Amino acid sequence: MVIRNIISNLKNDYIEKKVFHSEFVDFMENIKNPFIVLVCCILSLRTNDKITIKAAKRMLELADDPYKMMGVNIETLARAIYPVGFYQNKAAQIIELSKQIVEKYEGKVPSSIEELVKFKGVGRKTANLVLAKGFNIPAICVDVHVHRITNRLGYVNTKTPDETEQVLRKILPKEYWIDFNTLLVTHGQNICKPIKPKCDICSVKKYCKFNR
Repeated sequence: MVIRNIISNLKNDYIEKKVFHSEFVDFMENIKNPFIVLVCCILSLRTNDKITIKAAKRMLELADDPYKMMGVNIETLARAIYPVGFYQNKAAQIIELSKQIVEKYEGKVPSSIEELVKFKGVGRKTANLVLAKGFNIPAICVDVHVHRITNRLGYVNTKTPDETEQVLRKILPKEYWIDFNTLLVTHGQNICKPIKPKCDICSVKKYCKFNR
């Protein structure tokens, strides 16, 4: 299958040879705690990687589990995560989410998309990333990079990330679900950029309809 060759090439580039990398992907790869994955994902929304990583480290010095986080003062947390986008709203959201995890889920982050998306501000992209990286449960996290690249490759023909996720769930072999976001985000940040993609040095260009 073509998709197997594409994934094999990307793994060779970004996991084995580490030709390029994504700072946020590298940071998240070392986190296996579902709660930390969840709150770091919230910080990352509409914020660049460098700011997110620094803010996440400051936040985790204050609290690294829902019991501790629910007791943090909102203004204290807001100052710690500044200047992430909408930092005041995110501080309130993270503290409220922590309270709900403690009160409704006995301090444990739920391990299903259906429960995760009940939290304010948590969409399918974040929920899938929590399942994949926090619980090691096969899940397809579709962000702008995954949506753009799979369409450029011609693997899907979709209009929105949510639609892309649903199609990928049907056609992408489950063995690739967990790593798919990691590989395509790294590829999208370094090679297959929204504007002026570097097709001349792309290792999967021969499979790509955009390059023809």
